[in-house]
Amino acid sequence: MFLGLGPTELIFILALALIIFGPKRLPEIARSVGKAIQEVKKTSQGIQTAVKKDLIEPVSTLGERADEDSESS
Repeated sequence: MFLGLGPTELIFILALALIIFGPKRLPEIARSVGKAIQEVKKTSQGIQTAVKKDLIEPVSTLGERADEDSESS
């Protein structure tokens, strides 16, 4: 099941795309969609890494510093 669609719906959508775009343009469109999805994944991973590096790690080190300060007092 892809995106909540069953096999019948997927076949219908692919047949409709084939009719609309034709057999020559369909591979080009599929390649473009694949590249776009790959770029979105790469960007999402970059954002997750930046958030972790810039927000989560500094906050966790603040908690460690507070623990060290309370132990030394």
